[in-house]
Parts: sequence; structure tokens; C-alpha cells
Amino acid sequence: MNTIEFQTYKEQKSHTTDEFPYNTYLCTIPLDFPSVPIHWHEEIELIVIQKGKGLVTLDFIEYEVEAGNTIIVLPGHLHSIREISGERMEYENIIFKKELLFSAKEDIINSKFFEPLFRGEINIQNFITPKLSFYDDFSNIIKNMDSLSEKRDFGFQIMIKSNLFKLFYILIQNMKAAQSKDNKKSEEKVKEIISYIHEHYYEDIKLKEVADFCNYSPSHFMRFFKEHLHTSFTKYLNDYRLIQTKKLLSESDLSILEVAGRCGFNNISYFNRLFKQKYNLTPRELRG
Repeated sequence: MNTIEFQTYKEQKSHTTDEFPYNTYLCTIPLDFPSVPIHWHEEIELIVIQKGKGLVTLDFIEYEVEAGNTIIVLPGHLHSIREISGERMEYENIIFKKELLFSAKEDIINSKFFEPLFRGEINIQNFITPKLSFYDDFSNIIKNMDSLSEKRDFGFQIMIKSNLFKLFYILIQNMKAAQSKDNKKSEEKVKEIISYIHEHYYEDIKLKEVADFCNYSPSHFMRFFKEHLHTSFTKYLNDYRLIQTKKLLSESDLSILEVAGRCGFNNISYFNRLFKQKYNLTPRELRG
């Protein structure tokens, strides 16, 4: 499992192919990686919990999930995954592009259902549990798609697409209340902050600089950040920098000192200490 593919806050890499933009893969937390930091992407993601328990955050709401639960992440929505201390969680990711649901020409299915859904005008159930009346139908569709994806018989793509339409029919039939405007506004602000960190992480950026970018006072920024990202600004920035250093160490011949400097760490001993804490090995040990 490539941790880097998961741990970028605005994911640039597509999880699917253009030929048939649908993919599935299995993950285990903390075996494959300790957490999936908050991020968003332009694909639809189904997080299907198969074993154990964990925590999934979607649009600032934290869900304690367990085997049998599914979280539905629509394009552009902030989400993260992390472990519950002492627990192990196995889950399946089903990822596909929304274009898989669209017709080549504009029709009533696009205009009346999918376009409003992706604009946020139709609000579906995002947290699927056995308590929901449509749970059995939903779960059977997931099982059918997994079987089709595993066997990959000739024409399996047709049946997967058919099952996706069935799945969204069930979800749209069981709509929920709309998201509040305040929550949507906070979501957009978090995206701005994440993008700013992503673009400037290698610089000597300070909390006040990002607070000024948001037109917040430093104290208000710290409260907002902690409330919505469940961590401090400094830890979040360091975690993102560490992810980038691990990628550079694995993919380049740059010295450890150069890698640290390029990712915003100007103190090599501080960098080595943080790297060891996060990955349980030193940068030198990573390179073998």
C-alpha cells in the first residue's frame, strides 16, 4: 500500500483509469498507515467497513464506524480516517468518477438528479448502518459490485454501472435534511487553508501568516483550526511536510539534509526526531 497516495490533502492523482473509471482496494488501519489526513478529491468514494472499528470524519462530523457500516463521500467533500486506540479496522475503498453516471447527452437523469446531487441540492444519507430501512438493499448492491469486480467476466462493466444506478436510486429515494449554510461556509474555509498549506509548506510559514490569509486573528484561527481539523496548526503542517519528505527520500537521490530543507525543515535534528516519531524509523533507515 502506498501511503503517499492517500495522504495528500487535495489529491492530484486519480484512483481510476479513463477506460473504466471504477476501482476498489482494501486497506487496514493502522497496519497500512496510521491515518488518512483530511483531504478531498473529485471522485466518489465509498468507505465500506469490513472488520473492526475506527473513526471517519466527513464534513466536520465524526462517525465511529464498525463492520457493516459505509461512509459515502461525494466529490469535493472533506473527509479523513483514523484509528481508535487499540483497535484495528479493515475497510474497502470503492472509488469511481461521477462521469460514470452521466449520459453522453443531457437528459432528465442528469438534470433532475445527478447535477443537483453534486451541487449539494439533493442530500443523501452519507452514513449507512443496519438501522436504515434500505440497508439490506444497499449492502446487496455493494456485494454484487465486489463480486463483479473480482470475477471480471466479459461485460462486467455493464453490470457495475447498472448497480451504481440502483445504489443512487435507493439513496435519492431516502434523502435527508440539507446541510446548513454555516457548515458549508466552514468547509470552504478549511479547503482554502489546506490549499494554502499545500502550496507553501516548503516555506517558513507561520501561524499568523495563514491567519492573515483567512482574515482571522491568530487566536480565532487556532480555535477554528482545532475545531474543524481536530489537531493543531503546527502538527498538521509538520505531518504534511513529513509526508512530502518520505516521498522525496523514496523517489530521489537528494541528501537527507536537502530533502528536509526542501520540505520546510530547517533544523535537521528536529526533522529526524519528528520523522522517527511518525514512521518509527529514521530517514536513513528508510533508505536502507
